[in-house]
Amino acid sequence: METLIRFVVSNYFAVFFIISLIVAWFKVKKSSRIESGKSIYEIYLSEFMLYTVGWCNIVNFVFHVFFGEISAGFIGWEDSPFQAEVGYASLGMGIAGIMSYKRDFSFRFAALIAPVIFYLGAAGGHIYEMVAYHNFSPGNVGLVLPFDIIIPLCGLFFAYKVSRSLSSTRRGFD
Repeated sequence: METLIRFVVSNYFAVFFIISLIVAWFKVKKSSRIESGKSIYEIYLSEFMLYTVGWCNIVNFVFHVFFGEISAGFIGWEDSPFQAEVGYASLGMGIAGIMSYKRDFSFRFAALIAPVIFYLGAAGGHIYEMVAYHNFSPGNVGLVLPFDIIIPLCGLFFAYKVSRSLSSTRRGFD
């Protein structure tokens, strides 16, 4: 049981992503029909924003601000004041993700941009650390690396599918 708890805590980003997919799947299956004009991808994007962007980044904030030494060690870094800065950036993204949960597509899309850039940038940083400094710590190249790529690509995929399903007047990009 301790191993499972350690795995879940160490890979909370993957856990929140999987939770978002499971909750969305159940919501799609539970509803006998999707509201007129609403795509199943709107449900997936909504849950993705709540769990993967929202709650995941709130947890990231807690780890980097209050447990900076532990999170830095997990990544293979020394503790630094930049830990708090990453934490506060995560707090902002997390709050935006939670706020976007029941909002329209344009709000969700705007709230998605910062985490997409952050995750892809983090993936690049992890690869650089691996190549330049041989940093193979679990928090650098374990599940975090593939999920730093999978998560933003899935978010963009959901957003793309929602944007395609909306009429040009509902898109909110005008």
